[in-house]
Amino acid sequence: MTDRRTPPRRPAFYSPEAMEAYGGQLPDPAVVSEVAHETAQVLVHTGRASEDPQVTARLVTLVEDIGLSTLAELWAQLPARSLPGALWRLYALREWVRRDPEGAAADYQAGMPHAVVLHAVAGAAEPPGPDEIRSLADAILTGVYDGELDVALERAGAFCRVVASGRAHRSDAVAVTSPAEWLRSAGTILATGEDLESCARLWRGGDLT
Repeated sequence: MTDRRTPPRRPAFYSPEAMEAYGGQLPDPAVVSEVAHETAQVLVHTGRASEDPQVTARLVTLVEDIGLSTLAELWAQLPARSLPGALWRLYALREWVRRDPEGAAADYQAGMPHAVVLHAVAGAAEPPGPDEIRSLADAILTGVYDGELDVALERAGAFCRVVASGRAHRSDAVAVTSPAEWLRSAGTILATGEDLESCARLWRGGDLT
């Protein structure tokens, strides 16, 4: 019997540089896709089957353990509307919030007046400062493993939509980059939100793989 307290193993991934360094060859793209889907399914199944809060916490903080680049190698090239694609976006979203909670909170606050319903779906505490946004990102990813996955995906999608709205409305006031680039980034975040909401619908229909 498998001990459910065993921490998740580091996912396997294929780095071209690592393969070449050992004189190996890159695997077939179909194999890479199969591995990505299988690891995503195992990760979700392991987390949802466990009742140990420590296992859930380890899964939520997986990036701190193995690095975002590892997950990128494993999942980032998969379709956005797939289980590995959804997990990649959830972890990348949490890592962005973790690295720039002030910026994430500023975007979110600016978007709230223009996306009241989506703010309610996302479930951020008020007022949504950096600490509250960090807690929200953790809560969303925690819900993947100890709650309803479709709800977690919907909350993440709503969060992205609020952030995208805020970023668009802040484009003229932010001097870090050009307004056009800032608006493009808002569009990217909006598309991520739409993909996550689609993944929620796919999960409810049993079609998210």
